[in-house]
Amino acid sequence: MITCYLRYVIDPYKVQEFEVYAKKWIPLVNKFGGQHLGYFLPHEGANNIAVALFSFESLAAYEKYRVDSMQDPACQEAYEYAIHTKCIVSYERSFMRPVTEYTVN
Repeated sequence: MITCYLRYVIDPYKVQEFEVYAKKWIPLVNKFGGQHLGYFLPHEGANNIAVALFSFESLAAYEKYRVDSMQDPACQEAYEYAIHTKCIVSYERSFMRPVTEYTVN
C-alpha cells in the first residue's frame, strides 16, 4: 500500500473554495479504488497550507487512477473548479509507505 501526501499552498482568502474542492475529490478518489483519508485545512499556524492523504493498493493502482481520472467528467469538473476559483497556488506530492501496526522483534 502507498499513501499519497499532498501539501497544498492555498490562497488564505479562499479557504472556503478550497474546502468545496476538497469535498469534490474525496468521493472521486474512493470511486477509483483509493481510500481517501481526508483533507486537513488551516486552523492555527500557517493560514495557507492544507494537506490531503489518500491511499492506493500500489503505485500502479495510483497511476491507473491518474489516467482514468483524466477521462472522468466529475474529475474534470473538480479540476476546472480549482482553476476557476484560483484557490490553489501550488502543490507538491509525495508517496509514503504507511506503518499501521506496532510490533517488537
